[in-house]
Amino acid sequence: MPTSSGQPRIAELDVIRGFALCGILLANVQPISGGRTVEVSTGSDGSIWLGLLVEQRFMPIFALLFGIGFSLLLRSASARAPRPRVLLVRRLLCLLAIGAAHFLLLWWGDILSTYAVVGLLVLLPSTWLPRPAVAILGPVLLIVSLATGDGRFTLTAALFLTGSALVRYNLVDRLPQLGRGLPITTLGLALAAVPVLIWQTTLQPDDRAFSTALATGGLLVAAFYVCLLLVLLRTRLRPILQAIFTPLGRMALTNYLAATALVLTIVAVFDLQTIATTDVVLIAAAILTTQCVYSTLWLRRFTQGPLEWLWRWATWTHRPPLRSLTIETWQNETR
Repeated sequence: MPTSSGQPRIAELDVIRGFALCGILLANVQPISGGRTVEVSTGSDGSIWLGLLVEQRFMPIFALLFGIGFSLLLRSASARAPRPRVLLVRRLLCLLAIGAAHFLLLWWGDILSTYAVVGLLVLLPSTWLPRPAVAILGPVLLIVSLATGDGRFTLTAALFLTGSALVRYNLVDRLPQLGRGLPITTLGLALAAVPVLIWQTTLQPDDRAFSTALATGGLLVAAFYVCLLLVLLRTRLRPILQAIFTPLGRMALTNYLAATALVLTIVAVFDLQTIATTDVVLIAAAILTTQCVYSTLWLRRFTQGPLEWLWRWATWTHRPPLRSLTIETWQNETR
């Protein structure tokens, strides 16, 4: 299926994005609730597992995908627009406005505004650099991030550039053809993550090394999740994974913002004064199930999510089609 820019969709990216969205919501339920002065219960075994397998494990995936998507759009826009970088500036400024509204109206933990700022200051200027420079700069910033404990701006910039380099070296286009080394890589990442996670459990949040352990473990676990998904997509589970995660991934912006509103609504309606790990899982499962069904039904009639459509409109400055071509064709034939 083509993207809204006319390029063929890479199915693996949609699945990975949808999977990452699930993990981000699972990690964000407690912080979003805390933003409404809800007391959050901690210290349970479940919260420990959330800390090891969920917290800071999915944002790296999202950041990498953002860098990939940015460079894919630049590649498409370069063939269609005389000034493609102006188009990307509009896209990032629009994202900044969306993120600012999310921050001011719903939740202080918004990540979209950070993505927009880092995109304008780092990702956009990097498009003038030769691709070897981008490929080197990404890992360098990654090392700086781990050394300084900056898990937001520097880490985001590093992953943006890494994602961009993957596109510029045509590695993303080869995702469907990845070979037998993928299972070995997945196993290697799992083995590498175990000692780091054990190290993390020995530290307290106020320890100087905690941020480094958290970020390092997050990157290893995130890479493991991505590779494991790619392995599973080469098995009989592929149709199931696509049915669950692809609709979520194709409407990631809409679902990310809607999830914040839904969490706040659930907390307010049920007057939740404390939120245990079980509550986190139940709330996330309820929201994601609803969003999966809604996204699936929506995409049967429309080409993209409502906010994705508005974002594209602001990017290209002309109204893109929203209804699916198959729906429009059927309607025209039955008139």
